[in-house]
Amino acid sequence: QVQLVESGGGLVQPGGSLRLSCSASGSIFNINYMGWYRQPPGQQRELVASITSGGSTNYANSVLGRFTISRDNAKNTVYLQMNSLKPEDTAVYYCTQDSQRSRDTPFFRYWGQGTQVTVSS
Repeated sequence: QVQLVESGGGLVQPGGSLRLSCSASGSIFNINYMGWYRQPPGQQRELVASITSGGSTNYANSVLGRFTISRDNAKNTVYLQMNSLKPEDTAVYYCTQDSQRSRDTPFFRYWGQGTQVTVSS
């Protein structure tokens, strides 16, 4: 089993910054895709940013230029640096990853429990 634990959420004023972290533990042989999604109140979950094992990144248009995703493969950890935060960034943020438990098992997508980010004055 693989567990993802997010941290770093909280309350911040507009224009402020937060850094989210997501650490994976358990039976992990290889991690390919890692990403962050968010679910604003009353809305569907949406992709915020993703990063492949090779370092290729993808961002939602709404966060481009403000958010940066990165990963530390040695620590099985993905980060999301969020700058110039806006009230519309308020949401529960979830990390996700596609990982193998061993060389002979398929990739499976795991999700964290979510961390609340609130941007308000």
